[in-house]
Amino acid sequence: MTPRLKAYLDSEEIKYVSINHSPAYTIQEVATSTHVPTWLLAKTVIVELDGELTMVVLPANKKVLLQDLREITGSAIVRCASERDFARKFPDCETGAMPPFGNLYGMEVYVAESLAQNHEIAFNAGSHTEVVKMSYADFDRLVHPKVLAAFTT
Repeated sequence: MTPRLKAYLDSEEIKYVSINHSPAYTIQEVATSTHVPTWLLAKTVIVELDGELTMVVLPANKKVLLQDLREITGSAIVRCASERDFARKFPDCETGAMPPFGNLYGMEVYVAESLAQNHEIAFNAGSHTEVVKMSYADFDRLVHPKVLAAFTT
């Protein structure tokens, strides 16, 4: 877990479980290694909304529908950001393993409504070998994500 994330969770007295696993680079591999169902395992996708880097957090078994995201947010230009676009934002994370805490990285966070309906959320903790599981209520209280419906498939 990144020191920044650990310090934040600990300072807020959040109860969480850390799950270490063998290296996994796709969200499906992470789900298999950790035995966390894909509907509970969140993946973080970085998109640009009118030029601003933004986190989109959705279940591992879903994909972002950019057209729906454009309509829901009212953004004129919506595109998936490239690793080159966002790697510098996450100096303490392995690329593709960013935790969904945009507030720690100066980014707005949108979360899929289906994740917000769960009691728990699990996510990469900044590396390809660790997942954190915690209550969704605590995640919501810390991150204040905007909950959106119908932007995934």
